[in-house]
Amino acid sequence: MKKIIQTQHAPAPIGPYNQAVLAGNMLYTSGQIAIDPATGILVTNDILAETRLVMENLKAVLAAANMTFENVLKASIFISDMNNFSKINEVYAQYFDEDTAPARETVEVANLPRFVNVEISMIAMK
Repeated sequence: MKKIIQTQHAPAPIGPYNQAVLAGNMLYTSGQIAIDPATGILVTNDILAETRLVMENLKAVLAAANMTFENVLKASIFISDMNNFSKINEVYAQYFDEDTAPARETVEVANLPRFVNVEISMIAMK
């Protein structure tokens, strides 16, 4: 049985999907982009700020499922320019302990929703 996870502390979906789905003890988040949930404004002018907002949005979705970044098993990072990898990684690393960080892939893609620079999704377990 699946449970839909929703929070006002992360951006509302912009299509036919939910912020996350909890199935048993597994949480599957949708990809988060840098939309400020309080204002609805998209942040794309600074890759560090953009990545931080993406991670904060994911933090809010995890919290809505009573989880933290410590519960994350796998992260998928999609970026529009591999030249931004080190800056994205710099922010991402602030949210995980290196010794217990999740598995991850980072993939460069041609475009992302709303032409953002980074989108991240996660799989977590209670």
